[in-house]
Amino acid sequence: MNSNEAKILTRDVEAFVVPVGTKVTLKQGESAYITQSLGGSHTVVVNGNMFRIDGKDADALGFAAPPKPAAAAGSGPVTQDGLEKQVWEALKTCYDPEIPVNIVDLGLIYDCHLTSVSENSFKADVKMTLTAPGCGMGPALAQDVQNKLMNMEPIDEANVELVWDPPWNQSMMTEAAKLQLGLM
Repeated sequence: MNSNEAKILTRDVEAFVVPVGTKVTLKQGESAYITQSLGGSHTVVVNGNMFRIDGKDADALGFAAPPKPAAAAGSGPVTQDGLEKQVWEALKTCYDPEIPVNIVDLGLIYDCHLTSVSENSFKADVKMTLTAPGCGMGPALAQDVQNKLMNMEPIDEANVELVWDPPWNQSMMTEAAKLQLGLM
């Protein structure tokens, strides 16, 4: 969703300055222009500066907060294969605030390993990178990944590690991502 219409902030809200990642408070009554609403978070421009607002704070923009993910269907034990598919789908709901492509298709997720802790309880370990090592949004994106995983009922622990080897490059993107960004 992109909008030329200003949304007036209905309350003070925490946001991250894009691309440096500094946490700030945007004030009630300020005009926010939405540049991207994907994966539950919103990228806005306020007073000429770009910010990322988490989905849990969507009400400050006049939107409903995104619903919590539904529990997996069925009452039996969760299979690791089934959960792995759900995890990758959840990771596809994480977006860089400046790029309208999810982080999986961008090639930023290098590894996701699930470990069974007990019946219906798993630990997720994710290794991810960023498009540039100096990107200040790294901690915010890693936190977004961790939050999405922790919202999944069978995951009781999620660790996200930012890694730089191998360095990210455009060849790591899926064809769909390249096409969406006009690189094909």
